[in-house]
Amino acid sequence: QVQLVESGGGLVQAGGSLRLSCAASGRTFNSYYMGWFRQAPGKEREFVATISRSGGNTDGANSVKGRFTISRDNAKNTVNLQMSSLKPEDTAIYYCAAGSSYYSNPRHRDAYDYWGQGIQVTVSS
Repeated sequence: QVQLVESGGGLVQAGGSLRLSCAASGRTFNSYYMGWFRQAPGKEREFVATISRSGGNTDGANSVKGRFTISRDNAKNTVNLQMSSLKPEDTAIYYCAAGSSYYSNPRHRDAYDYWGQGIQVTVSS
């Protein structure tokens, strides 16, 4: 069982930056790949970024490439999402997720076993 708790959300002006963090419980954090997803009002939850178990490989949605950076610290059981050049369309609830499958595509929601409760990010124009 893994529990995930997000922090760092809030209100920011367009062009600004925010850093989201996700703290994971348990002693097997490095056995999970991690992801960030987001869900805007009236829209489906969408993939934002993912990072491999070791942190050596990352992938991000085209909409955030060059602006968002995912990282992890396996010693601290945390995964972070550094968001820069924020746009109003980045406004959403952001979710941290942990997955363990060796066969699933980490861009897909179904690849993840555990989810955080979500945290609001609002970008004003």
